[in-house]
Formats: sequence, C-alpha cells, structure tokens
Amino acid sequence: MFLVGLTGGIASGKSSVIQVFQQLGCAVIDIDVIARQVVQPGHPAHRRIVEAFGTEVLLENGDINRKVLGDLIFNQPDRRSLLNAITHPEIRKQMMKETFKYFLRGYRYVILDIPLLFETKKLLKYMKHTVVVYCDRDTQLARLMQRNNLNREDAEARIKAQLPLKDKARMARHVLDNSGEWSVTKRQVILLHAELERSLEYLPLRLGVLTGLAGIAGLLYLLTRYLLPSP
Repeated sequence: MFLVGLTGGIASGKSSVIQVFQQLGCAVIDIDVIARQVVQPGHPAHRRIVEAFGTEVLLENGDINRKVLGDLIFNQPDRRSLLNAITHPEIRKQMMKETFKYFLRGYRYVILDIPLLFETKKLLKYMKHTVVVYCDRDTQLARLMQRNNLNREDAEARIKAQLPLKDKARMARHVLDNSGEWSVTKRQVILLHAELERSLEYLPLRLGVLTGLAGIAGLLYLLTRYLLPSP
C-alpha cells in the first residue's frame, strides 16, 4: 500500500474532490480531524499542552481552547515550535495507526487530506504521490466571495495568506484542475483513481510485510516444537 497526499487551497474545491474519492470507495484520512483528536482530554498531547501553556488554554469542559492557544503562539516561533513538538509526533502516530488499519483491509492506497502539505513539508517524505486541487486565481476569488459572502478585499486577503495554488501545482505530482465545470473535474478524479488503482507500487510493502509475518510464524512454530514437550 502507498500514501497519496492531497491538498488544495481555500475555495479550490478540495472537499468536493475528497467526496468523489470516498464515493469511489477510497480510504481517506483527514489530518485536521486527527489533529483535533490527539489534543482531546485523556490524550498525552492534551496533558503536555496544559503543562507547557497553563490551564488558561482550557475551556470549562476541559477541551483545548484553540483560539486562546492560537493567540499564545501567534508571532512567537519558539512557542509555536513547542506546540508542534508536542502534537506532530502524536499526529504521525495516529496517522500510521489508521493507515495500518486500511492496509489490513486490503486497500492499495490511502489518501491523506493535508491542507498544509507543502507549507510544513513534515509529511511529504511519507507520500508516494502528491495531488493538488487547483483552480485559477480569478475563479478562486469569485468562489470565495460567493461562498463566504465576502467583499473582494477580504477575499483577496484570505487567499494571499496561503501559499499560491500555482506554486503548489508546480510541486505536485498530479494536478486536478477545478477551474471549469464540475463534471470535468469529477472525470479527472475518476481517471486518477483508476491510475492509482492500476499502480503496482503497493506490492513491495505488502510483500515485505507478508514475508516478515511468514518468518515470524515459522519462528514461532520452531520454538513451539523445541520448547514444548513431545506427547
């Protein structure tokens, strides 16, 4: 099995593309969902965040107050790095757990929905393929203004706060152009899914794991024969 990192930009249509992959039966892991899960009360990252930043980052119910925490690390690289050092290992650990579950279920590839795939570069090394959901800037601006009921100035400010989609497209292995009709985009998704399904890149890992399991089973058999008394 191999990993496919999928990203996009605000109002590029990434969520709609993800829905098509899911309708096609693909395994999808949302990194934002995992990032929220690992800081829930009872998880190690939650305890370490409270130890590092104090109880003022907690809501009354014990959940992390994301706004307060965000304000604390805003424009403070050291504190942001500390938060990342707490959460990123837990995110990767949970990501690997979920990926392994899909491996056991026989999926050939897993899509990881990672909004900041190219900005942080933390997870790039795990990705066999990278996909960007792209649209031209004028289309992105018009969609954002309509979707969020924003004026042009506010919409442009939100787009400028992100890495430009054209830059992400240059770094990606696959680009799904969502600038035009949705039917065209949907066809691109279906074709990419077919390409990934035909790929044999999942075989080395699967064969390696199966070989390892066979070796362990053989070792256990030998130990059983030599350690247990004969009837």
